[in-house]
Amino acid sequence: MSEEILINVTPQETRVAVIEQGAVQEMHIERGNAHGLVGNIYQGNVCRVLPGMQSAFVDIGLERAAFLHVADIWQPLPHDGANRPIEKQLHEGQSLVVQVFKEPIGTKGARLSTQISIAGRFLVLLPQERHIGVSQRIEDENERELLREKLQQLLPPDEESGYIIRTVAETATDKELAADIAYLHKLWATLQQQARSAPPQTLLYRDLDLPLRVLRDFTTDETMRIQVDSRETFHKARTFALDYVGNVHGKIVHYTGERPLFDLFGVEEEIEKALARRVDLKSGGYLIIDQTEALTTIDVNTGGFVGGRSFDDTVFKTNLEAAQTIARQLRLRNLGGIIILDFIDMDSAEQRQAVLAELEKVLARDRTRMTVNGFTALGLVEMTRKRSRESLEHILCEPCPTCRGRGTLKTPQTICYEILRELLREARQFDAREYRVLASQLVIDLFLDEESQSLAQLGDFIGKPVSLQVETQYSQDQYDIILM
Repeated sequence: MSEEILINVTPQETRVAVIEQGAVQEMHIERGNAHGLVGNIYQGNVCRVLPGMQSAFVDIGLERAAFLHVADIWQPLPHDGANRPIEKQLHEGQSLVVQVFKEPIGTKGARLSTQISIAGRFLVLLPQERHIGVSQRIEDENERELLREKLQQLLPPDEESGYIIRTVAETATDKELAADIAYLHKLWATLQQQARSAPPQTLLYRDLDLPLRVLRDFTTDETMRIQVDSRETFHKARTFALDYVGNVHGKIVHYTGERPLFDLFGVEEEIEKALARRVDLKSGGYLIIDQTEALTTIDVNTGGFVGGRSFDDTVFKTNLEAAQTIARQLRLRNLGGIIILDFIDMDSAEQRQAVLAELEKVLARDRTRMTVNGFTALGLVEMTRKRSRESLEHILCEPCPTCRGRGTLKTPQTICYEILRELLREARQFDAREYRVLASQLVIDLFLDEESQSLAQLGDFIGKPVSLQVETQYSQDQYDIILM
């Protein structure tokens, strides 16, 4: 399946869109004031150890302290099989080298590990390990073994580090692998030298900027073209590709058209759609996607689709189309964590299996690790998708100040009744000459029409006049009561 990558660069942010079959499949955004942290290596300072949670908070110079669990503390092998408790390994004020493996998300700080890994083009260096691993995406066992042997022959006899062989290494030459080994060794030696004298909170190593990470991590043989709309970034990308990603050097193109690059491919429109709760299917059905801190739910509905020979056929076809759209939306929105899929109920076990097979087939193109657990007794599909960075919605949006992130507003009638109760409270506490209600146009209109009798009755009851004033800047559920 051919793939095209678009890189849009402005002084404020860099955006990358991955296009497959003419449709946007992935979006990556990096803002100048919020460079991605995953892969960064810091000289950290332990600020608190929590034995009850077997974890520690480590200050690496971010707004919030980062989180280190005992399971993410590297221990040399062999050992007795039982990890020592964290209070026996760390103490407050201790300095240690840590690496970020999960971005800060929401109110949670970054997740750390003391097991260091440094990515190159073809290999990932594991300086504390001794084994050679192979990417899970290379499934053929013979191919895996051949790659291990090939790498082993290129390593120096006194090699003390371990490696993971990346998927792109399948087609790498001996010269390219040897260059990657030398590059990673040099990087690790420099980092170690810095760590010996660096004060706490020092950034020892930062991963590549987004455009160069794209060249290193995203490009495959299926990548036909990489368009960059910034001359400076284009030259940086070509230079980097020449040194590290030679097979894509000729595919990098400087886009100079008058029309914005993302407009040309309809990416801006796709971003807007990816922020919407409802996703329409071509058949007339639709998805409802609700993203919360705990999990994401995706509900499938037939909508106006009546194209099948029978209702069962309609449901089956809708679910098949939904499976394809769900896989794309997970990538496009970068949804992670627990995900619950509520397909339309199917009586046939064969149809359920077919929908599940279709879902797993389209999910196979996703670069992010996932598990799909199949249909539950309630007919839901449970799955997880690794969450390593913020979702598209969390990067581009913030909670609504009006509804405070609930997604709903109190009705004008509800606000009217709240105001009536508040007026009664105020009258019992203060002896004012008059009470003035400041509220939105909708609420005031309701008091002048349907709820006029309620307001008049309250005025008679408290024995004081109540006046109304429209505040155009007020939201629907905002009001004030002024004592005159």
